[in-house]
Amino acid sequence: METKDDRDCTTEEIRQIIEGIDHKKAPEEGGITKKILMWKFEKFPRLLTSLYKGCLRKEWFPKRWKRGRIIPLIKRGKENRYNASKYRPISLLNIGGKVLEKLVIKRLMHFLYSIDLLNQNHFGFSPKKTLQTRQWQ
Repeated sequence: METKDDRDCTTEEIRQIIEGIDHKKAPEEGGITKKILMWKFEKFPRLLTSLYKGCLRKEWFPKRWKRGRIIPLIKRGKENRYNASKYRPISLLNIGGKVLEKLVIKRLMHFLYSIDLLNQNHFGFSPKKTLQTRQWQ
């Protein structure tokens, strides 16, 4: 559903999101890394911007971008590898999906803050809000 406050994503916004992705992250199953995505973006900025604009307008998240690869890692100090509780999973998600997810989250948070829907006493996982900036009443 579109509202009058919706705006298209910009080339600069997508560039900032890609640049903000940790370059140390392991690539997803297709092997696409931040460096490869940035190279593609530098070569075809309008194409990638149009792709993300289309996804947002059509409210579409490509199935390919939803796939991830789960890798089990042994917890430190619990090297008994025959016990399933000694493992913790990590998920390698598609980098294209990570960019789209960040675009959606950014718009969702803007909406929630613009209509003052978030509780002012909530400060965890909120941008620019910490225990020190919390208003005590």
